[in-house]
Amino acid sequence: MNMIKKHAGCVKNSSGFTLVEMLIVIIILGILAMVVVPQFSVSQDDTKISTLKTNLSAMRSAIELYYQQHNNKYPGAVKTDGSGAATSDAEAKTAALDQLTLYSDATGKTNASRTALTEPVFGPYLKHGIPTNPFNNKSDLVVDFDEASLSVARTGSDAGGYKYFPITGLLFSDDNLSSGGVAHATY
Repeated sequence: MNMIKKHAGCVKNSSGFTLVEMLIVIIILGILAMVVVPQFSVSQDDTKISTLKTNLSAMRSAIELYYQQHNNKYPGAVKTDGSGAATSDAEAKTAALDQLTLYSDATGKTNASRTALTEPVFGPYLKHGIPTNPFNNKSDLVVDFDEASLSVARTGSDAGGYKYFPITGLLFSDDNLSSGGVAHATY
C-alpha cells in the first residue's frame, strides 16, 4: 500500500505544461510573428533597391568611361568590327554587350584577346558581364534607338534586366515593379 501512495504522489508532482499554458505560448508566438515577419520583407526590398542602384551606378560608370575612351561614342553606337554605326536594335545590343565585356580599340572593334586589336586597347568594362536585376532576375539589355519612346520605355517592359539607349547612353531598370510607389525605372 505504501508503494501505491508513492506512485500516486509521483504522478501528482510531475511537471509539464497544461493546455492553457500551451495556448498562451502559441498566442504570444503568433503575435511576435505578426510583428517580425513584415520587417523581414521590408528589409529584403531595401536590400534589392540598394543592389539595383549599385548595379546601375557601376554600369553607368562603365558606359561613361567607354564613351570618354572611344571618341564620344557610347557602347552599341558602333558595330563590333569598328566599321561604322550600328543600324538595328539587335546589332546595337550585340555591339553594346561585346564592347562592355570584351577588349576594344578606339574604333569600337572588339575581341576577347588584347593582342588581336590595335593599340590603344581598352576594357573590358564589365568583367563579369551584365549584373542581374534583383527584381526580375534578368541580366540582359533591351536596346532601343528610338529616342521618341524614352518616356514610354521608362515604365519598364520586363523584357530584360535593363533598358539601354546607345545614342544617349541612358540606362535604367527594365522591370514593371516599384518600391514605395517609386518605379524602378526612375533609378
